[in-house]
Amino acid sequence: MAVAGSAIGLGNFLRFPGQVAQNGGGAFMIPYFISLLLLGLPLIWIEWTIGRFGGGFGHSTAPGMFHSMWEKNRFIKYFGVIGIFGPIVIYLYYIYIESWLLGYSMFALTGRYSACTTSESMVAFLHGYQGIERNEFFSSLGPAYLFYCITFVLNGLVLYYGVQGGIERVCKIGVPLLLLLAIILVVRVFLLGTPDPAYPENNVTNGLGFIWNPDWSALKSSKVWLAAAGQIFFTLSCGIGVILTYASYLQKNDDVALSGLTAAAANEFAEVILGASLVIPAAFAFFGADAMASIAKGGVFNLGFVTMPLVLQKLAFGNLFGFAWFMLLFIAGITSSISLGQPAVGFLMDEFNLPRRKAVMIFMAVTFVLTQPAIFFLGRGVVDELDFWGGSFFLVLFATIETILFAWVFGMDRAWTELHVGSDITIPRFYRFIIKYVTPLFLLFILGFWLLEDWLPIMLLKGVSSANLPYVICTRLGLGLLLLALVIMVRQSWKQRKLKGEKYAA
Repeated sequence: MAVAGSAIGLGNFLRFPGQVAQNGGGAFMIPYFISLLLLGLPLIWIEWTIGRFGGGFGHSTAPGMFHSMWEKNRFIKYFGVIGIFGPIVIYLYYIYIESWLLGYSMFALTGRYSACTTSESMVAFLHGYQGIERNEFFSSLGPAYLFYCITFVLNGLVLYYGVQGGIERVCKIGVPLLLLLAIILVVRVFLLGTPDPAYPENNVTNGLGFIWNPDWSALKSSKVWLAAAGQIFFTLSCGIGVILTYASYLQKNDDVALSGLTAAAANEFAEVILGASLVIPAAFAFFGADAMASIAKGGVFNLGFVTMPLVLQKLAFGNLFGFAWFMLLFIAGITSSISLGQPAVGFLMDEFNLPRRKAVMIFMAVTFVLTQPAIFFLGRGVVDELDFWGGSFFLVLFATIETILFAWVFGMDRAWTELHVGSDITIPRFYRFIIKYVTPLFLLFILGFWLLEDWLPIMLLKGVSSANLPYVICTRLGLGLLLLALVIMVRQSWKQRKLKGEKYAA
């Protein structure tokens, strides 16, 4: 449930429908499922196995785990720093977006945005809440900051009570609850039928067709394939070190093969079955095909914070359904954000022998300061910059490193045996070939494509407006300093181990 909760998040209900609609409808699902089979499942099994193996040596984060797999290389632990760095960077903006959902759930109950009857007015409401502009809806950032503080404290409390007392308990309740809310909303959407008899073509069935009917020409675009691979990374929480930390708390004979498959299946059910049946079919039934094209291109915020409130307001008991929608997203968000904080907390506990209470307090103090730019400079490109480095580039880089380490350094024979220790299932043998050859080549292709197509423009800050340029540069410098600080901390922890005479044993 903890790993499923980490995976089931805003990507399932906001990002996925938009990706499908923007990238060829049903045709997108072909590279999506290929990526699931060749990237998603192999990485799930790799991370569960590395996590359990490293946990046997007392490590709950990537630096120690990587070193335990390749003791002769004294630099490999520094590559593991990405497994702490990535989750922290994502946490810095994810928790603020998560807090919007808590605020909007309250606004739905109280009817705060009920006066917004058009897309333009709902966008103005969102921008006023975010502090991008002051208008008749919000005169300051105060309400957004209040809900951010509440969300921040809630995350800290869950982390404070630990994996079993906090994270596991929240996920045992939160994951079934969010699935129940999603099912209720899907049933209500399917009962919409044809809301306006004057436009019989605007109905839920055609809304589903908008997603699932394939545009085969889209398969010729490399962008669609890269988008599908990126969605698999995003939705399964692969490549960010979270699964490594959760799996480190398992016992030697606990099943990782079936557990990994089960967590992935739960996420895919939430995404493919529920996520694809909510936003776009409902919006299509009310606004039609022409409006859907622009809605799909409007991004995840337009879908979640603009389109759905307008749709749900048109229903009987719309306030309650609006509350259910935003509370569903908030629960999905908090089960993911707490997982993003656990690697850093586990690192402080393991490598510096800090009690959980102190480790959580340090993490909260540091991240509270570092989240402020994402809050106050939201419209200045800070969040986009954090999302690219934390949620895209370093995610793929880390996945590539751990896959090569697992299959080629640790050794495929040894890795395959370790994967099946205590397992109730036998993974098909062709996955040996996939894990050793196909998955790393797929990842190297994604990195190579980025280097060829996007590296130089991104590094030269092309496309960044002159007004946003200072903020983007400062964000990159800040990320560089954070990464350097984590490397120094890893180096310091290893020095302390040597001074105490502690050694890692194979």
